[in-house]
Amino acid sequence: MAKINQTAIFNLLIICLLLSSSCIQISYSSKSPGVARKDDIPFIKCQVCEKLAKQLYEQVRDKQANISPKKVSEYEVIEISENVCNLKKLEADWILKIDIVEQGDRLELVEQDSEGQCGSECKTIERACQEVIGYYDTDVAEYIYKKKPSMSSLVNFLCKDLTEACSTKPPPVPKGREPGEPFVAKSAKEAEMEKMLKSMEGMPGAPGMKMYSREELMSGKGFNDEDADDDDEDEPSIPSNLGKILREKERSKKMDWKEKITKGIKDVHEATKKHATKMAFRLQKWWKAKKASYTHKKSKSAKVEL
Repeated sequence: MAKINQTAIFNLLIICLLLSSSCIQISYSSKSPGVARKDDIPFIKCQVCEKLAKQLYEQVRDKQANISPKKVSEYEVIEISENVCNLKKLEADWILKIDIVEQGDRLELVEQDSEGQCGSECKTIERACQEVIGYYDTDVAEYIYKKKPSMSSLVNFLCKDLTEACSTKPPPVPKGREPGEPFVAKSAKEAEMEKMLKSMEGMPGAPGMKMYSREELMSGKGFNDEDADDDDEDEPSIPSNLGKILREKERSKKMDWKEKITKGIKDVHEATKKHATKMAFRLQKWWKAKKASYTHKKSKSAKVEL
């Protein structure tokens, strides 16, 4: 029998426990509903940048408080800056609390007390956030790590010096603009479950997930989503494998329990290898971006000297 990896068993048991719940079932899903309204981005870009800077400051501060007396590493700051505009990550949950409200000829970002359902407004804020930080995520992370700026200094650096997101006044909103959808708050249980699923995404073999019933799991519904992200096309679908095991269990009781556990561990082991490859690719991408940033700064410095 293959050597048992304790982490792999733990991850597998967590997923099995979730699947065994009579109220909540999970299945692979790669995308959130809603489409970004790109035309709205110029009206909210500066406000998004200011809120983004605030989040970067507070999340790095909170990270430091959680691991004190140990110091936050530059890699941890980079990880926050990479994830803070990605709704699939916990660092971007702040976006879910913002409602876009019309105030005369301008759009106002109004922070709510709780997280809301993610529709077009949520996706618009995410897209604006990504446009602001762009390829500057490593630059702003380096600035935070080395300079340890105040929040106001970080806002000025990110929104005026680095990106110029707030260098000009936003244009007035056209009178014929179609209003966005109303803000619909999530239940506390739903928000808690989504956070747990996001935190599991980094685990080997546990990609992004959404809820399905036991009947849907048995029938395999939702396991072959054609809209899945390209990055996850080769990722093994653990819920799909478990659904297959459940169907086999209904058809036959002959399979030995030890064989089931061994098969599950092997599946997670393969997923772990895929996850390690993906992390290596992300590290390579980070290094290329940092190298490009250094070249850009060097070129800019040379022009100043001339």
